[in-house]
Amino acid sequence: MAAKTGQQSEGDRIHPVDETLPPFKMITSGLQHVAAMYAGVVAPPMIVGPACGLSATETAFLMGASLFTAGIATLLQTLGFWKVGARLPFVNGVSFAGVTPMVAIGKAQGPDDALPVIFGAVIVAGVLGFLLAPYFSKLVRFFPPVVTGTVITLIGVSLLPVAFNWSQGGNDRAPDYGSLTNIGMAALTFLIVLVLRRVLRGFLQQIAILLGLVAGTLIAIPVGITDFSALSQASLIGFPTPFHFGAPQFDLAAIISMCIVMLVCMTESTADMLALGRIVGRPADERTIEGGLRADTLGTAVSPLFNGFANSAFAQNIGLVAMTKVRSRFVVATGGLILIVLGLCPVAASVISLVPLPVLGGAGIVLFGSVAASGIQTLASAAMEKGDNALIVAAAVGIGLIPIAAPDFYHHLPKDLLVVLDSGISTGCLVAIVLNLAFNHLGRERADGGAVDGSAVDAEPVDAERAAGGTAARDSVAGDPAARGAAAEEPAGDPAAAAPAH
Repeated sequence: MAAKTGQQSEGDRIHPVDETLPPFKMITSGLQHVAAMYAGVVAPPMIVGPACGLSATETAFLMGASLFTAGIATLLQTLGFWKVGARLPFVNGVSFAGVTPMVAIGKAQGPDDALPVIFGAVIVAGVLGFLLAPYFSKLVRFFPPVVTGTVITLIGVSLLPVAFNWSQGGNDRAPDYGSLTNIGMAALTFLIVLVLRRVLRGFLQQIAILLGLVAGTLIAIPVGITDFSALSQASLIGFPTPFHFGAPQFDLAAIISMCIVMLVCMTESTADMLALGRIVGRPADERTIEGGLRADTLGTAVSPLFNGFANSAFAQNIGLVAMTKVRSRFVVATGGLILIVLGLCPVAASVISLVPLPVLGGAGIVLFGSVAASGIQTLASAAMEKGDNALIVAAAVGIGLIPIAAPDFYHHLPKDLLVVLDSGISTGCLVAIVLNLAFNHLGRERADGGAVDGSAVDAEPVDAERAAGGTAARDSVAGDPAARGAAAEEPAGDPAAAAPAH
């Protein structure tokens, strides 16, 4: 039976990614995504602003602009238009990969020219990334389960230190950093989330993270770690005036630095899309990757117009999708609308910011652990007992953990290399790809005396149903000629491997 559109599954059933929920569930689930990623969006401008000589008021303006542009990028990613957007439940926000280079640019340029030079470099990097997206998307061929499972696991493990830092208070220079009060609130929130997930049912179970954050924040008020100062100082309306800090300036060194950051962001976003595609049961193909990268890079190119920075997919929200099983991209699009409102209304943004970091850290441990668990589940389909797959995982995870376990490991190397090496996700991904090619293909072909086939990069078929923990991927194959053609090239017995992107 032919499907009417690529968005619908066999028998005209709508794929969970394309489902719309009732308004109340849509808003509360979207708000849960915003709460999970809010600190990650405002942290980069909080770091870059003072480094560029901004006052507290100007830094707050920069934070609002980051929320606004994150909302725009999220809508591009989830709803999409033309060939832009992965049309998956992806939240986009300011990339941490650009923080260190932007701070360095700010110090080199001085307070008067810092932000205009940064914005000019971000615009060029975004345009370059947009042009490279069709070619970069072909990397999907190099991500069989042994690679994707390793990368997803590294994403989760790399995020856990962020949750631990939040649990201690977030600012290691603060006198109460790591205090018993902070760790106690994180532990309590962690337990509340687990209990709510265990005892609640239906929709309430799906928003257990949001309920846990609300409960933890209310408990934190009498404890004394909830800061109301931002709420009292916030204005009602605050539109991010275009080019508020001056017209963009274009400096070659800054442009090169941000273009490298863009390539790192595109690599991580590719891994994130593959991870999320498995979790929601709609494996990401080249078309999905290309559209997602276009949304990332277009959002990045437009962001400086409203005083924002480079955007990329937020991995922490993958954990929320994995845990809640709410796979609708329209839920995340609602979260994007909420981000835009928060960017336009500083008072509303301040309400969200009332959640203390220790409370967010306790919930984050569950969220980010869910991402790592999804990676382990994906590795279960990678035939670890075959060939050198276990060795590939061991080496890639080991290299990927270096920036986490030993942050100063690459300290004496050139600073330009640190943009890549300080990202455990990027280094682990590269190691996994190279070793998979070397051990599972080049070496095998040579041992068999045959010619090396560089295009045969898929080590094993993708068992999307096992990886995603459901049957939704199988339901979404119908009606797409490209998907059927891809499925015909896969080994028999894997009906879920070629589910269409949208």
